[in-house]
Amino acid sequence: MAHFNSPRFLNELQDNTLPRFNKVVSASFGISIALFAAIASLGFLTFGSASSGLILNNYSNLDILMSLSRVAVAVSLVFSYPLAFNGCRDGVMDLLRIAPSKRTESSLFLKTTLAILTVVTWAALTFKDVSFVLAFGGATLGNALIYIFPALMFRGAVEKMSDDFPEKKNLKREVWFALSSGLLGLVMGAIGAKMAVQAAFGL
Repeated sequence: MAHFNSPRFLNELQDNTLPRFNKVVSASFGISIALFAAIASLGFLTFGSASSGLILNNYSNLDILMSLSRVAVAVSLVFSYPLAFNGCRDGVMDLLRIAPSKRTESSLFLKTTLAILTVVTWAALTFKDVSFVLAFGGATLGNALIYIFPALMFRGAVEKMSDDFPEKKNLKREVWFALSSGLLGLVMGAIGAKMAVQAAFGL
């Protein structure tokens, strides 16, 4: 959920060569996949097709171990929040074109953090239906990340290429294909966002 922090992890890794970073990523994903697979398998083997999306909901509230597990999930959510927030704050500073050298200034850092935290907390208190947030975010940000942003980035990369680059003419043709897929993503995002709003507010 915090994959956007990977550049930060690379920069902060001691002796940050790509082979060492690949080892860290491989080990991390390997451990995560093993844990998720084990927990999902045990849950399904216990409840079968009656398994809930959140497997803890299948267990009794009187089950002490499962109650401790619910507390552990809450602790995990609270303490993993800064990982996601870091990426959000860096993204906002990028959009505001704040130079990296100025981002560590205490007053600017504090003001930016408080401003974003205030907006996020207000949204969390205002929107009671998490499914709406997920559906709307998936329709807008999801489509943008998959279709729109890559197309724009590809176009920008081709435009910056030297005219002497032999493949530039062929790549220019591919830019139109990329932009058409970006337009498709924009249409799908608009339809998805409209459906999410209609479902949430009964419009």
